[in-house]
Amino acid sequence: MLKFFAPLLFLFTSVALAAVSDSTVVDTTTVVKENITYWKKTNKVGLNMSEVAFFNWNSGGNNSISALMHAAFGRKYKKELLNWNNTLTVKYGLNAQEGRELRKTEDNLEISSNFGYRRDSVSNFYYSAKFNFNTQFTYGYRYPNTDNPISKFMAPGYAFVGVGTEYSSPSEDLTIYVSPVTEKSTFVLDQDLANEGMFGVTPAVKDEEGNILQPGEKIRTEFGFLISSGFSKEIFENVGLNNQLRLYSDYLNKFGNIDVDWELNVDLKVNEYVKANVGSHLKYDDDVKYKQDTNGDGKLETRGARIQFKQLLGVGLIYQF
Repeated sequence: MLKFFAPLLFLFTSVALAAVSDSTVVDTTTVVKENITYWKKTNKVGLNMSEVAFFNWNSGGNNSISALMHAAFGRKYKKELLNWNNTLTVKYGLNAQEGRELRKTEDNLEISSNFGYRRDSVSNFYYSAKFNFNTQFTYGYRYPNTDNPISKFMAPGYAFVGVGTEYSSPSEDLTIYVSPVTEKSTFVLDQDLANEGMFGVTPAVKDEEGNILQPGEKIRTEFGFLISSGFSKEIFENVGLNNQLRLYSDYLNKFGNIDVDWELNVDLKVNEYVKANVGSHLKYDDDVKYKQDTNGDGKLETRGARIQFKQLLGVGLIYQF
């Protein structure tokens, strides 16, 4: 009897073990789902500071401290034929010096959005629509005169809206944007500054005694041709170069006179959190006339347009997240 059931018992045991083994493999198998995102984000917040203090210093000097806060936020969407790039840049700096009022050294708010579409996945040219806006946060003065501000929030403010084509290099961080159809709006929303015709808006009409017959316009609209370029590259180890250039000419008002906005920055990385920056910013706008009191009567006389130039050297902390 035992000899008869032994083969059956062996067969049953083998089938049971095989079933258990198969069920164990199925139960422990997991499916991994890949999470694909088409958004790329960048967040940078930094603070540059410099300080000089003197105590019984024979050569003389004034105690001073300077601080510059800067932040940059970016959101970029890229999927197949679409490319949408958005940036927000904020800068604000102050300088305090012994025996002198607190002074502003930097003040900028800029928002930029660029939407592009290309016909196929191998093309480096995009049909593009671009928007750019920039202004400042607080009053600006021609120091040491702090009674009469020469600029305010949205005085001026600038907005560019246009369509064109953009080239994006596949091997370098380089973009070149050309727009034959761009509207430029200049905002001077403070009536006193608008009456003076600041930043190129139409000034107020006054009689011989200086009474205002017609207030100045707060918005100036231009229609013209825009070329802009952006380039970033690590030129040496821990040394990065960033170049931004914008050239604009108005079709309706002295076409060929070119407004220039050129910003060049070199970043030197000390470590993950400490960086140094050397930068320059050059502007020229033929509509922005220089004003100066030349005869001492307390009134500003309008002179010609001048090149605006700013240079920056700073060392500070930066945090990316």
